[in-house]
Amino acid sequence: MMDILLEEITSGLPEARQFWRIFIRLVLAMVVGAVVGVQRERSGKAAGVRTHMLVALGAALFVIGPMEFGMVESDLSRVIQGLVTGIGFLGAGAILKLQDKREIEGLTTAAGIWMTAAMGLAAGLGRFGLALISVIFAWFVLAVVKKTERWLNRDIPGNNEESDH
Repeated sequence: MMDILLEEITSGLPEARQFWRIFIRLVLAMVVGAVVGVQRERSGKAAGVRTHMLVALGAALFVIGPMEFGMVESDLSRVIQGLVTGIGFLGAGAILKLQDKREIEGLTTAAGIWMTAAMGLAAGLGRFGLALISVIFAWFVLAVVKKTERWLNRDIPGNNEESDH
């Protein structure tokens, strides 16, 4: 019985070289997710570090698993299509329509979740440069452009709010 259990547990483990390649891809996915998540958390948003790390990690895992199984690129593209659709639904859950204010909030958070999934996908596919450049751009948009928006809108009446539209 124990032999069967041990065999089942270890049957999915790759050889050392393969293990480290998967490990590095998953760690990179968590790192890019953490960068976006830290920025969102520092902005006081509900979807913070853990959420973004899990989204990126999950996206990476969704492509690493099929690739390790030997899935061909045309079939992998369907996995990616399903992932993008599913993340869209997750992002939609981050968008709230406030009835009393007649405002929609959470669009930037939803876009951040979507972007984080894309960066995790890039990491999972082994496209490290793409994942790293994307996280730099995402951080720039979320941190620097936000400050620029505030500065540009500082003299417009009614634009003192801190929300993410």
